Amino acid sequence: AADALVFLMRKYNESEIINVGTGNDLTISQLANMVKTAINFKGKIKWDTTKPDGIPRKLLDVTKLHKLGWRPKTSLEQGIKNEYEWYLQNYDNR
Repeated sequence: AADALVFLMRKYNESEIINVGTGNDLTISQLANMVKTAINFKGKIKWDTTKPDGIPRKLLDVTKLHKLGWRPKTSLEQGIKNEYEWYLQNYDNR
């Protein structure tokens, strides 16, 4: 996301809103499993089915961003892994 924001600051000077994202649909379950894999969590994810899951679709339209020429350089899965590795290396070093 930071890369997209820098791209827009350099290339876009309009007032129209631009959504930032990958354009790929992802369920909360898929996201949770990506995090589980990235951190090597061996436990079970439990879902509270008594709670609403929010809006049915959580996908932003990134057509405008793509027309400007921006595409993500890192997949969400790799980004989660990278951030977790950074966290492990830097958390105790504060």
